Amino acid sequence: MSYEFDAKKVAAEVIEWVREQFAQTASPETKAVIGISGGKDSSVAAAVCVKALGKDRVIGVLMPQGEQSDIAYSRLLVDTLGIKSYTINIGDTVSAFMNELKKHIEPSNQAIVNTPARIRMTTLYAVAASCGGRVINTCNLSEDWVGYSTKYGDAAGDLSPLSDLTVTEVLAVGDELGLPKELVHKVPTDGLCGKTDEENLGFTYAMLDTYIRGLDDLSGHPQIKEKIDRLHKANLHKLRLMPKYEQNKS
Repeated sequence: MSYEFDAKKVAAEVIEWVREQFAQTASPETKAVIGISGGKDSSVAAAVCVKALGKDRVIGVLMPQGEQSDIAYSRLLVDTLGIKSYTINIGDTVSAFMNELKKHIEPSNQAIVNTPARIRMTTLYAVAASCGGRVINTCNLSEDWVGYSTKYGDAAGDLSPLSDLTVTEVLAVGDELGLPKELVHKVPTDGLCGKTDEENLGFTYAMLDTYIRGLDDLSGHPQIKEKIDRLHKANLHKLRLMPKYEQNKS
């Protein structure tokens, strides 16, 4: 199978897609509200929104949890794009919530990991509701494929400009848009255990991306193929609408 990615073409298309989404479903004053982590996805998504809507209609929200060692990357993006931003520290909120939860049940590791992401999304929607905005989802296809996102956390949003692009393709679009290399190619980490995303996953994004695009069937790496397929199947619920009971009216 042959697959070639044209970063220039896709960058232009996704910019126009965002512009059309806002034109069709929002007023001319509606803002794009986006969580800024300083990594590739939020950097590229924010840059796309600035190109589509203008910097005055894009608001970046920095959401450290207490002290964030790499927050300088987030500030670099905000300064590079010239967008308005808010820094809302979620540390006290997470601590207060977890302390209250512990009075009733011992939080699982999954709860500890996912709760900050959901509080961040709550924060983004509070900002959007207060300024007349739409929340921009920053997930990419690679992470979505294996469920490397939090349901109702970073997996939420009102529109998703990057969810059909693999990590490799997001990087190419970021380079095409002229973003600083240290933002586009910053090694992604979960910010919790000190490991990179790829260390946590057990395979590289390059391997995952070529598998997704049908460029490598991973026959030489059967254990990795099995893990990717297993993660994909187990996490499809994150990509689908919530199942609902429908009455039989016949």
